[in-house]
Amino acid sequence: MAGIIATVTVFAVAQGLTYPLLSFILERQGTTSGLIGLSAAMTPLGFIVSASFIPALARRVGGARLAILCSVLAALTLIAIACTQEVWTWMPLRFLLGFFANPLYVISETWLISITPAPRRGRIMGLYSSIVSGGFAIGPLSLGLVGTQGWPPFTVGIVAFLLCGLIVLAVVPRLPKTPHEGTATSVGGFLALAPLLLFAVFTAAAFEQILLSLFAVYGAALGSAEEGIASLITCFIAGNAVLQILLGRVAERFGSTQSMLFCALASLAGCLLLPPLFTSWLIWPLVFVLGGVSFGIYTMSLIQLGERFTGQVLIAGNAAFAFAWGVGGILGSPATGLAMQLIGHHGLPSSLGLLCCVLAALLMAQSRRA
Repeated sequence: MAGIIATVTVFAVAQGLTYPLLSFILERQGTTSGLIGLSAAMTPLGFIVSASFIPALARRVGGARLAILCSVLAALTLIAIACTQEVWTWMPLRFLLGFFANPLYVISETWLISITPAPRRGRIMGLYSSIVSGGFAIGPLSLGLVGTQGWPPFTVGIVAFLLCGLIVLAVVPRLPKTPHEGTATSVGGFLALAPLLLFAVFTAAAFEQILLSLFAVYGAALGSAEEGIASLITCFIAGNAVLQILLGRVAERFGSTQSMLFCALASLAGCLLLPPLFTSWLIWPLVFVLGGVSFGIYTMSLIQLGERFTGQVLIAGNAAFAFAWGVGGILGSPATGLAMQLIGHHGLPSSLGLLCCVLAALLMAQSRRA
């Protein structure tokens, strides 16, 4: 478990750095918020395209080999991004970054769910989410140390990608084998099995991608400096990291479905409070809690996945999660960027709140039917 979690955590450091870093660079170049959102959407597009290939590749190549290969290819892609400073050139490169990153998350989460005891699933998946979110937090935080210009911030990400492959290589003998029992299920087939579960993943992904890619634009519109915005993004992801273990224990006691509903409603409340509190010191605890409960939607989804599915369906489910995460990212950022162009910077909290409201309504409707 330590090896699996460490692998994804280091990978998350690099990914958590790229979103705000590239947004800051494009903002300095005078790029519109809509185009910044479109550029950010290329990474989740890579998630979408790669998702359907992962189950077959994991069976044929082996999970460990595929994870190591992806970490090396992701590092090379980030090098190529660092060598160019033009938004249209970054489009295909950010797509490749998502394409290579996705298999590592799918494989690692399948490994972890496979070896997690059912009575402790909530706390272990909460621990996993917390530590990985900590990796995402280190990414933006590093920008405050190395800056957002030149090679130093890119070097941090490149080294993190390569370190990820080395960790997998070190723990290969102890990694669980890819499960083969059960009927092979495609990503589309899993959608028919658990549509609401995938919409929850979609919501969590869109929430995170929108905030990471466009919060710099939102903060700039309100007069905040780059360093302050980066610190708020770090606070948001720190909330992810600290609160997931607590939310995992809550899920063990009250059930993952009710806990997911709580997270959706709390996220909605946070979106409503974001505009009036942005210039107050209360923005810090608000962003912290908002980070925890919004990512908690994904943690509850992972818990439900482990509760309901095993074997090859579990692999397909993790790949479907990646697909839904990619769809959430690719639709959320451009749509919110366009909303911000049309109605101003308040388009960001409005879009986030609408997502949470729809998820909460669907969960309550499901509870009534049950």
